[in-house]
Amino acid sequence: MNTAAEIDAPTRALRQSQVVKALAKVLPAHALLYNTEDVTPYECDGLTAYRQRPLVVALPETQKQVQAVLQVCHGLEVPVVARGAGTGLSGGALPNALGVTLSMAKFNQIVKVDPIARTAVVECGVRNLAISEAAAPFGLYYAPDPSSQIACTIGGNVAENSGGVHCLKYGLTLHNVLQVQGFTVEGDAICFGSQALDTSGLDLLSVFVGSEGMLAVATQVTVKLVPKPQLARCIMASFDDIRKAGDAVAAVIAAGIIPAGLEMMDKPMTAAVEDFVHAGYDLTAQAILLCESDGTPEEVAEEIGRMSDVLQRHGATAIAVSRDEAERLRFWSGRKNAFPASGRISPDYMCMDSTIPRKRLADILLAIAEMEKKYQLRCANVFHAGDGNLHPLILFDANDPDQLHRCELFGADILETSVAMGGTITGEHGVGIEKLNSMCVQFSAQENAQMLALKKAFDPQGLLNPGKVIPTHNRCAEYGKMLVRGGKISHPDLPRF
Repeated sequence: MNTAAEIDAPTRALRQSQVVKALAKVLPAHALLYNTEDVTPYECDGLTAYRQRPLVVALPETQKQVQAVLQVCHGLEVPVVARGAGTGLSGGALPNALGVTLSMAKFNQIVKVDPIARTAVVECGVRNLAISEAAAPFGLYYAPDPSSQIACTIGGNVAENSGGVHCLKYGLTLHNVLQVQGFTVEGDAICFGSQALDTSGLDLLSVFVGSEGMLAVATQVTVKLVPKPQLARCIMASFDDIRKAGDAVAAVIAAGIIPAGLEMMDKPMTAAVEDFVHAGYDLTAQAILLCESDGTPEEVAEEIGRMSDVLQRHGATAIAVSRDEAERLRFWSGRKNAFPASGRISPDYMCMDSTIPRKRLADILLAIAEMEKKYQLRCANVFHAGDGNLHPLILFDANDPDQLHRCELFGADILETSVAMGGTITGEHGVGIEKLNSMCVQFSAQENAQMLALKKAFDPQGLLNPGKVIPTHNRCAEYGKMLVRGGKISHPDLPRF
């Protein structure tokens, strides 16, 4: 990936002049940004530790303009980084120093809500929560609900295959999308999936969802809608021991119960969010579980009773069940505000995103506690316990280079320990630039080469979101020199992203 430090000013200025001149022919003046003060707001996404000003920002307003921008950039061999709301947490929208950031923010229209087919056709810049708001009059909603749903866009959700607190029962973005339309890097129209139950040929929709802007640019998405449940109630269970809480999660699933949501927070996180939103959390507990049931009143009553029994048998020290909708929302308010709450207690944080088998929840949390001592940094944990998707938030100060370096080491250690425990390096935030090195641990050189070959089939010149997701062979070779048996970091100079 090109960075400003590697490019001399005359080269950058010349390239910028060429790109602006070409794009000015296909975009109105107000849709083309290139002055420093105008492009600086686009220099990073939610991973603020890494920043890079783009050469140019394009803000197309029509499908034809998107197509034209891609055709111009392809002709000039200029990299393109598509961007939604910028809420991503892995650096997936980090600009290329000699490239165009393609902002899809103006594609924010809900094209159609079909209550009979239970679908909605929306432009890629529509906010996640706005879909449910539009479907509400029909008694429907869009199930995937990332914590950033008030701001994140459906195009970004598709790029990262986002989940949310209800993904355990209702699935990730992939399970709730029928069709994605957009353009290839050459500007050719392309369609993944269909509005029917199945599509002919290869299942390229499954390839495209989660591809992090590497294969094509999405402009319109058809999503599934589900009926709003008649009732939802939430259990808040306290535990005096992390292992008991982890075992309780596994026991709930083993009992054949699939909650609408099953989330866990450790003591540092509950303290942070309670001070922020006053959700009524037990500050003496070592861990808190939030277990939600939804459906008919009869179904909810039966499931709440079964979950309560399991939690009590596995060591819950206190159990509270929401009495009404207001209290249910209050229970969830802390979990939904975990990230902003962490921002109140630390100048910066890096939110990791790995997955592990449910039975190893306690093991990874205890390992992270040891890493806090090793790297001399605090870490608060909140995660989708039901499917083992961790979100450790490492607290640090990005203005201190040594703290940033230790944070990178800490994060890599979490990811590699997750892999050693039978998990993966990402669940829903994507790889971006943050986890490039860890891809060398998760996958072999041959597997990474296969993924690169797939990208080249769509983007032979590597112009779409270059330098991300798939590490080069040389990068993995260099990173491999810094590892010892077991995947533990031993070298003090981890390659900077």
